[in-house]
Amino acid sequence: MSEQTTRRSVSVVGLGPMGQSMVKAFLAAGVEVTVWNRSTDKVDAMVELGAERAATVADALAANDVTVLSLTHYAAMYDVLGPAVDHLDGKVIANLSSDSPEKARKGGEWVRAHGAEFLSGGVMSAGDNITHPASYIFYSGPREVFDAHAELLRPLSPQEYLGADDGLAQIYYQALLTIFHPWLLAFDQATAMIEKSGHDIDRFLPFAVRSSAAYPYFMAEFSAANKAGGWATVASLKMMDAGAQHIIDASEEVGVDATFSHTAQTFWRKAVAASEEKGEAVSTYALMRGDKS
Repeated sequence: MSEQTTRRSVSVVGLGPMGQSMVKAFLAAGVEVTVWNRSTDKVDAMVELGAERAATVADALAANDVTVLSLTHYAAMYDVLGPAVDHLDGKVIANLSSDSPEKARKGGEWVRAHGAEFLSGGVMSAGDNITHPASYIFYSGPREVFDAHAELLRPLSPQEYLGADDGLAQIYYQALLTIFHPWLLAFDQATAMIEKSGHDIDRFLPFAVRSSAAYPYFMAEFSAANKAGGWATVASLKMMDAGAQHIIDASEEVGVDATFSHTAQTFWRKAVAASEEKGEAVSTYALMRGDKS
């Protein structure tokens, strides 16, 4: 076992809110951290907490066996590591940035072509609060690489290893964000509707939280239905179309933008039209899958 592994040390490249949270988590766990970021003010803040400064990306790579990337996207990885590719040989790159599965796969190929090992990660967290009980990280890449460095990476959040495919962590991560983004927009619309109707968001909040308790039930029901082609009867699709119209009316009556609900309504109406054309129910799930038959 190397001295670096024994003393538990890591480099973190990219110090946005998430990168800073990672540095703090490592430091709190007694891990020595070397940091690099384009803007030096963020580096200064982490150095004040106990991190070591790397003057260049090459220095950050040289400092430790493992470097964690927390960047905006995978294109930034090439921009950042490109000038230091001669220092990648023998290193491990754990890219915890968000991007598409295919871009993660190509990123893994690029890193390995320069002699380094690679892990892809998707950070499921409450914002940048990686210590929140609901936070965890998806990992994918070679099992032996994950196993060799799981203990070092453990302070960041609970770990969910998915498989050897470099893109797998991003498939799961982006699928969950697909759920989160519409929810966020819907919550904005709902609370705007409450407030512009002259009522108190704080009074509404407990009811929103209460209704969310049913979401796991619906997820289980729709997962089973989608494995069988999706949930749909023509009557239910028309009911959802009518329901969307009621939401649109309630929003627009008080001047709230209902674009999001109009978009949802178009899916119900497409499903109704497809069902009537086919002579049997066609689910929105089938439409999104692009099923032809």
